[in-house]
Amino acid sequence: MNIIITGAAGFIGMHVCKNLLDSGHSITGLDNLNAYYDQTLKQKRLECLTQFEDFTFYKQDIADKEAIMEIFAEVRADCVINLAAQAGVRYSLIDPDAYANSNLTGFLNILEACRQQEISHLIYASSSSIYGSNDEKPFKETHNTDHPVSLYGATKKANEVMAHSYSHLFQLPTTGLRFFTVYGPWGRPDMALFLFTKAILENKPIDIYNHGKMIRDFTYIDDVVQAINRLVETPATANADYNTYKPDASTSNSPWRIYNIGNGSPTPLMDYISALEKALGRTAEKNFIPVQPGDVLATAADTTKLENWTGFKPNTSVEQGVENFVKWYVSYYNN
Repeated sequence: MNIIITGAAGFIGMHVCKNLLDSGHSITGLDNLNAYYDQTLKQKRLECLTQFEDFTFYKQDIADKEAIMEIFAEVRADCVINLAAQAGVRYSLIDPDAYANSNLTGFLNILEACRQQEISHLIYASSSSIYGSNDEKPFKETHNTDHPVSLYGATKKANEVMAHSYSHLFQLPTTGLRFFTVYGPWGRPDMALFLFTKAILENKPIDIYNHGKMIRDFTYIDDVVQAINRLVETPATANADYNTYKPDASTSNSPWRIYNIGNGSPTPLMDYISALEKALGRTAEKNFIPVQPGDVLATAADTTKLENWTGFKPNTSVEQGVENFVKWYVSYYNN
């Protein structure tokens, strides 16, 4: 297939591009290479992709509508995977405009480009953050998501309903992916595992929010990649049994689907840190601090719908995933 992937120099984007290139697909990657975090890391990720003959890269912001329309018209892709977004819950308190530009305006441009070029399938990143203040665990795609507790989560909720309108109006098949705390080699420097590893190796204390009383459904990058690989082969379809009087919040009578992309094994934050300490062979100096605005205290994914649709269930253990990350980190930074 000929596939456009936005956010190609990002953590998830790089891994997805590489996997699909290895599978024989042609990939056109887009990324604005912004300075939200270390641009050198983004360039190094790109170097892993430019060695492939079937990879073409455009340095481009999805908020630039004219440029996006031109690229889509030129490439004539079969499938689009939109992973470009302004990420981070806490940063949304500092620079909300960045989220409006990328996650709202940018996503609208992607939808319009898909419509105009009659793309056969749009896969896009949503987030577990949209579950917000929901206390019912594990999170199911059928749960109410009307109460996000961060602007970031709100923009991802908006993406899902925007996608539904295009699926309904133009029969554009769209698949939304609610990612649950993705981690692994080449990860984002603003994520906990990256920050913890750096601090421990530099003999500095690590900041642990809500005094460590947090639970996350940590999801290893290889599992995310495998899920997306399967979904590329299984585009969204309308639910033939959809009941408008008792609507299923994860499907529709339009070709629109939502899936949790999580491990399904929620882990206490302190156990996650213990796995890191074991992999590093060091004990962290811990600085326990209060919860931050916008943080959700616990996440847990029900991945039944993903397994039923694709036959795949994420299963990498935290211990193995953290060990893999540490090996990459030490090698990359020559520690």
